[in-house]
Amino acid sequence: MQPLWTFSELSAVFGVAPEGGTDQPVTGISIDTRTLQAGDLFVALKDQRDGHDFVSPAFKAGAAAALVSEGYVRRAEDGALFRVSDTLKALEALGRAARDRLSPDARVIAVTGSAGKTGTKEMLRACLSHLGVTHASEKSYNNHWGVPLTLARMPRETRFGVFEIGMNHAGEIRPLTKMVRPHAAIITTVEAVHLEHFPSVEAIADAKGEIFEGLLPGGTAIIKFDNPHAARLKAIAERLGAKAVTFGFSAGADVCGDDLVLDHDGSTLSVRLGDRRIPLRIAMPGRHIAENALAVAAAIDAIGADIETALSVLAGLQPPGGRGARSVLRLDGGEALLIDESYNANPASMRAALATLASLPRQRFPRRIAVLGDMLELGADAPGLHAGLKDAVEDAGIDVIFACGPHMKGLYDALPKSKRGGYAQTSSLLQPAVLSELRGGDAVMVKASNGTRLGAVVEALKSKYGN
Repeated sequence: MQPLWTFSELSAVFGVAPEGGTDQPVTGISIDTRTLQAGDLFVALKDQRDGHDFVSPAFKAGAAAALVSEGYVRRAEDGALFRVSDTLKALEALGRAARDRLSPDARVIAVTGSAGKTGTKEMLRACLSHLGVTHASEKSYNNHWGVPLTLARMPRETRFGVFEIGMNHAGEIRPLTKMVRPHAAIITTVEAVHLEHFPSVEAIADAKGEIFEGLLPGGTAIIKFDNPHAARLKAIAERLGAKAVTFGFSAGADVCGDDLVLDHDGSTLSVRLGDRRIPLRIAMPGRHIAENALAVAAAIDAIGADIETALSVLAGLQPPGGRGARSVLRLDGGEALLIDESYNANPASMRAALATLASLPRQRFPRRIAVLGDMLELGADAPGLHAGLKDAVEDAGIDVIFACGPHMKGLYDALPKSKRGGYAQTSSLLQPAVLSELRGGDAVMVKASNGTRLGAVVEALKSKYGN
């Protein structure tokens, strides 16, 4: 394995020589001293906190060098410094350099969407890692610093790159996709999210469609067939000269799922691509997961990889923490199942999660409990979108609802008293009620936008009842 970057390469990208320190291989890129590894280049970004306050601690933790602003005042414990006028712009330049040095045979995929982008990215990571060296975004590093950071961390020997790209406002995806320059780009779906910042869902579709602007010539735009905005997205792709490929369960989709069988522990289906039919087993439950797997299949096919071998990995892939991870809780009255969906939520993903909870067998889990928190960035439509989940709760046969946050109070009040387990404005206030209610045989799902902090409820349940 070669070093991620050499000092001479960094100097060429930044246009400056290092000041002080010792020339040594750079093995990683970090913006956070809490996770920094020895040999990392520490990048002092000015975001929620000023990274320049942590330059010296970075060197104490073993940083090989630091990327700092020109006005930074060196301290005695500091090592090699690369001084630039703007550290974020320098990080972007490093990301573009990483993309430029990939082999012509390497293939890059970008993913966005109103829901399911992180899960889709993780499926792609797992599938492609089975075929060759694969580099993908960590967590949800999909914003103005997350994408260039992920690019800058990409090893030169990467065969497959997978990048998640997110947005809250129009125009945010455009510069990021032009850095990534994908061969294939997926829009998982377009839904009523971020309405606080958009006049309509059509405007959200246009903003998501920006991802196609970065496609390399001959690239493929992958679009959900069963979405009201599919034709709009397809027109954007074709106007940009991309090949549009649709996925879904309807007969008109280019990559079509047939014979879908949903179960509480996964699903089986047949993937149809032209004359080919590929049997597929997915360990993660939910129709929405199976649908996103079709997008994965479309992307792998678009880049010319071994689709059958790649997709076989999904038979053993489990959902990550905060996005459907399952844990067994042990109580005096027996075992309960915890489903952790605490990282993100919008109306579409909330309905999908409730439907997945409904797939659990009653004979094994007699009672279904949902702990639901506010869905954020929905603007003026937030009250109606929260209260409107009542039909999904009823369809899923949820027995008890706990609600958290001012908007979710609308759903809670709309429910019959028999389903109301408890309500609180904050996660910390809701925890005692949830902990005291749980008993053996329950299946409890926790779902909310990350800003509602329901992950604390998940951790409290694990702490009290976990192994």
